[in-house]
Amino acid sequence: MQGLIGKKIGMTSVFDESGKNIPCTVLQAGPCVVTQVKTRERDGYSAVQLGFDEKKEKHTTKAELGHFKKTGTTPRRKLIEFTGFPEGEVNEGEVLTVELFRPDIYVDVRGWSKGKGFQGVVKRHGFSGVGGQTHGQHNRGRAPGSLGASSFPSRVLPGMRMAGRMGGDKVMMMSMRIMKLMPENNLMIVEGPVPGPKGGYVIITK
Repeated sequence: MQGLIGKKIGMTSVFDESGKNIPCTVLQAGPCVVTQVKTRERDGYSAVQLGFDEKKEKHTTKAELGHFKKTGTTPRRKLIEFTGFPEGEVNEGEVLTVELFRPDIYVDVRGWSKGKGFQGVVKRHGFSGVGGQTHGQHNRGRAPGSLGASSFPSRVLPGMRMAGRMGGDKVMMMSMRIMKLMPENNLMIVEGPVPGPKGGYVIITK
């Protein structure tokens, strides 16, 4: 799969030829620099490592600095490998832009959903709680209730729906149509929603 690393800019809407208003997401796709090219002979598989979003050297480890200086590029914040580029098609240090895509094709967009923090069972799993506050119940409105039997198995079974960290999951939206490309700003508009907050990283593949 060939692709680029980008950022979610925000949402908007566009009108199609029939006048229908279509909700869309604006993505920044690239520019991505080729930080490493892996070959079957040397690495056992063929892949291209792309870097996106510059960062300062003082925020980069010495190992990372050596990796970037080997290809003569500045430190990058996000590194992702893509396995769809044919061997010899791109070289280390080359910059890939949104022109890798074209309008009206369909792409897959991977993003990380918004983190919700530690949440209870009502918000996380849709529990309804115990209902009314009657017969002396106290602070049980959003409690999870019974978690398991006592004598057997005398433990909470794995997979029990309980409170915990919610969100921050990797989500892929498949077959999103590219409505418009703006190469001068490295922007693309795709049909539909993309997971994650504004400014969140996305991986766009075709």
